[in-house]
Formats: sequence, C-alpha cells, structure tokens
Amino acid sequence: MAGVGGGNDFQWCFSQVKGAIDEDVAEADIISTVEFNYSGDLLATGDKGGRVVIFQREQECKNRPHSRGEYSVYSTFQSHEPEFDYLKSLEIEEKINKIRWLPQQNAAHFLLSTNDKTIKLWKIGERDKRAEGYNLKDEGGRPRDPFRITSLRVPVLLPMDLMVEASPRRIFANAHTYHINSISVNSDLETYISADDLRINLWHLGITDRSFNIVDIKPANMEELIEVITAAECHPHQCNVFVYSSSKGTIRLCDMRAAALCDRHTKFFEEPEDPSGRSFFSEIISSISDVKFSQSGRYMMTRDYLSVKVWDLNMENRPVETYQVHEYLRSKLCSLYENDCLFDKFECCWNGTDSGIMTGSYNNFFRMFERSSRKDVTLEACRESSKPRALLKPRRVCTGGKRKKDEISVDSLDFNRKILHTAWHPNDNIIAVAATNNLYIFQDKIN
Repeated sequence: MAGVGGGNDFQWCFSQVKGAIDEDVAEADIISTVEFNYSGDLLATGDKGGRVVIFQREQECKNRPHSRGEYSVYSTFQSHEPEFDYLKSLEIEEKINKIRWLPQQNAAHFLLSTNDKTIKLWKIGERDKRAEGYNLKDEGGRPRDPFRITSLRVPVLLPMDLMVEASPRRIFANAHTYHINSISVNSDLETYISADDLRINLWHLGITDRSFNIVDIKPANMEELIEVITAAECHPHQCNVFVYSSSKGTIRLCDMRAAALCDRHTKFFEEPEDPSGRSFFSEIISSISDVKFSQSGRYMMTRDYLSVKVWDLNMENRPVETYQVHEYLRSKLCSLYENDCLFDKFECCWNGTDSGIMTGSYNNFFRMFERSSRKDVTLEACRESSKPRALLKPRRVCTGGKRKKDEISVDSLDFNRKILHTAWHPNDNIIAVAATNNLYIFQDKIN
C-alpha cells in the first residue's frame, strides 16, 4: 500500500453508496455492523431492525480496475426478531451487534450474527437447479395416491433461476446474562468466543446446548464492580490465545492452555496515566471500545474515545504507536458528556498488510493512518462527493483562530452524523463505511 491518502501517489475515490437518501431515517434501518468475508468478495451489514444484508462483488468488475469496488445485493434476510424475557420483564432488541464470517470451506458461506442475547450460525447457499419427476408427489407438490402409480420415474434436475437461500444452522442461546458485545471465530475453525459485560464463553460451532465459561469478572458483591469487558478477540493464528479489553483502558491476553478458567491473565497491557492530564472524564474516555489483532498476529490495536493505539504483544507497559483521532474534541468533553456522545463506541480496522489503520469520527468523518510514514488523513462520507470515481478531498478541522477556506470549525461539527463501523477489504484497497443508514464504498484511485 503506497499510502492512506493525501499524498500524490495514493488517493481515495467514491465507488458506491447503498441505502435510502431520506432525511427521516427509521431507527430499524441504522447500520450497526459491517464485515467483509475472508476473500473480500462478500460484504455483510447488520442493522438495528435485525436484518442482515449481504453484498457480492461484481465478478466482471474485478478485471476492470476503475470499478473493482462495486458490489450488488446478494442476499437479505431477517436474522433476529424482537423478544421478551418474561422472567426479567426485559425487552430484547433485534439489533445485530456483530457479524463474523467463517472461512469458506465449500460452495456455501457461513456467518455468525448476534444480538444482545442470541448468536446464530447462518448458511448462505446458492441453488440453480430443481428436482422434477417425483413418484409420490405431483408437479404441485401434493401427495399422489400410491395405488394409481403404475410406473416408476427417475427424477431429474432441471435448471432454474439462481436463488440465494439463507438458513439458520445453529442457534446458540441462553448463555449470557448480560448484553453480548463481541463474537470472534477461533483459528481452529471449530470454536468461537462470545463476550458480554462480565463473562466470556467458549463455544463449539457444532454444539448449541452448552458452552464453557472461560472468563468471569463478576464480583460476589455487585457493588464492588469496578470495570466491565468491552471487547474480545481470538488470535488469528494461535487458537489458544485471546484478548479482552476493559472499561478501565486495560487489555488482558489469556492463554487457554494455562487453565480452564482464564481469570488470571498471561499478559496485562496498560499505559501509565499522566497525572497532569487527569480530569472528571479521564475514566470514560480511556474506556476501550474495540480491540483488533493485526493480520500477522504480532500486534493488536485498541480504540478509545480520542485515540487509536497499536501494541506489540511482546511489550506490555506502553503502546508502540498512538494516533490521535479527534484531539480537538478534548475541549468539548463536557458538552459531549451531556448529549451522551462520550459513550459512543467507535470501531477500528487494519488493512490487509497491517500498514494502514482506519477508524471513525463525527460529522461523517473517518480517519486513516499510514504506519510507516505516520501520514494521516481525514475523509468524509457524504452524498455531495458521491459521483462515480470522484476523488475524496481531505478535510481539516479548525480548533481556533482564523479559519482557512477548506477548514470546518469544531463548533459546526454535527455529532449526530457519526462513523462507528468501518471495514477494510482483506486484499485490496477497498473500504466500507457505515454512515447511519447508508453504506459507502470507496476504492483507491487508479490513474
């Protein structure tokens, strides 16, 4: 990858936008998760209405560099429905919290989707043939009278219009008392973990009626609770290793070989706090909202409210890289606390070679960082720049003094327009950015 943007050698341009343009957005249409599959040919989104929409990369576009970032709808299905827990008098939302693809092993695709309580394994398969010529059923599918069958026919397969079917193969329920915030597929391709505020469970993909509790931080007395689990992920290559982050800004790495219950971590990552910068909001903004291993497994990245940090797994006392996402908001923390924006959970993602990082911000801005040159750029997902192959112009935020022509004042940022969910194609420079109910797809500019 030559760069993340802003330089002469590398620029991002618009490819597509999905979703309605309406000013009044229905709550159910707001995108809550975005995920490419392992090849990057499929892109899944989940929304607050419990739906999963899968987009497929146009096959003929792969050979046309200018339009290789074009995707069309492949399948849409209702993954979760609203439920009610009568024992706790609690409504369970249908909102999709996370989607995780399984590596493809045959013609079908499999993905895990979860709401607050229930995880489902979905199979997405194609059917382009239908059977005809049954002996015990007529053409309409109704049973035939066996006494009227005088000859036997051999059923044949006839071609039909391609149909994409999504069917739930497993339902993993009743294992989480608190809201599920993470699911992560293990590198052994047989197990996965799911995390809620206080516990992490290990599941086998083929077994739905039991899971193993591998982390439990719930205190005997809930009044003594000082932190919650915010995110968890399996190592991409070592099936015994996983990490989880906390609301106190710490990350624990656990090894499942050490003990059945991983309450005692193997490594503990924490950056010492600068006492001079301490404020009322310090604990809130230090809470980690996302943790992601690099593709190589050597590093991991964490996102807190104001920054992205890259940690070397061999160095626990401080991150090796820190990138400020929107430092200009530090002076606005009081108003952000009052309008609840301070509790927004931003995600982050790596590119396919671990050389680039992307995460979201407000005003539909998203930030990209190139690790080798330490270059960074702020781009915007908006309808105004949604002309085919239109270049994305870098945005700059003015924090005070005289505002330049292309800058936007920090006071005029729209905090209702936010980029919480982003995804980077595993092999190409194609990115997907969720902005409320719209999915923007951008690709690098080909000269």
